[in-house]
Amino acid sequence: MRGVDIPRYGEAEVMQIRDLPRPEPAAGEVLIQIAAAGINHGDLVQRRGNYPPPPGASSIPGLEVAGTIVACAPDVTRWQPGDEVCAILAGGGYASYCTAPADQCLPIPPGISLIDAASLPETFCTVWDAVWGQARLGRAESLLVHGGSSGIGVTAIQLARALGHPVYATAGSPEKCSACLSLGATAAINYKRQDFVEEVLQATAGQGVDVILDMVGGGYLPRNMSVLAIHGRQVSIGVQDGPDARIDVREMMRKRLTLIGTTLRSRDLAYKARICRELEAHVWPLFAAGKVRPVVHRRFPLDAVAQAHRALEQGGHVGKMLLIP
Repeated sequence: MRGVDIPRYGEAEVMQIRDLPRPEPAAGEVLIQIAAAGINHGDLVQRRGNYPPPPGASSIPGLEVAGTIVACAPDVTRWQPGDEVCAILAGGGYASYCTAPADQCLPIPPGISLIDAASLPETFCTVWDAVWGQARLGRAESLLVHGGSSGIGVTAIQLARALGHPVYATAGSPEKCSACLSLGATAAINYKRQDFVEEVLQATAGQGVDVILDMVGGGYLPRNMSVLAIHGRQVSIGVQDGPDARIDVREMMRKRLTLIGTTLRSRDLAYKARICRELEAHVWPLFAAGKVRPVVHRRFPLDAVAQAHRALEQGGHVGKMLLIP
């Protein structure tokens, strides 16, 4: 099969398309002929050498796919060859075929194309687990999403709006802010021209927000703390501004704040399987109701994988980018 190899760490050009052995499903797994794979920031970090696959996972990048099951291990009972699914992976998505744990597969939501379904598993699993699972966003509580036009951002905005929460977003241009508003954001703040702390406090009458979903890290942490409400929670899922931050612990104590850090890739199969079942029960019906949808910015052929990574790094997108093998 064709797949992406990373023979050494570095810039996008280090990735090579090679003829690689087609994997075979182990116990509890299915083999998927891939229709499309989602491109995520984790793939970029892996390519640079800072996000290695968990032990036993494929070294091929790619954390989510959609496609058709072509083989199942004997102990798999829910799925059968011919079923169309999307799946979250620990690796292996940038290829013609991949294996996936059967419990990490999801049916294609009604009305969603097989190609566009590849944009769903990683972001929806991440957002659902981080915001509702770990930060426990409660009824009528508010959410602030940094990077509102990213794949994670457009997912978080839509889910929060669909589930009845005020949701505020930051983005880096008027066009991206408009996209956030069109997806349901209560307010969108251009962080290049406005101070998001001032804007959010003004929008919330000085109360702040209950939960922040942050992928920036670095210098955003103390600013986030100043915009969190009493008993507020921040959940960190990335460090695009770097891993180091200096905070005022007194403010954390005074406001009784909770700071949460999480990654999904290294979680065990049972944990990720539980998230998938929760999504299927609570979120997948929102697609049929027209309350959430995939937001796909661009689709690239597998041979253009380096171009796709550069496009993601440049940051001009709204939503997800996909690879088509």
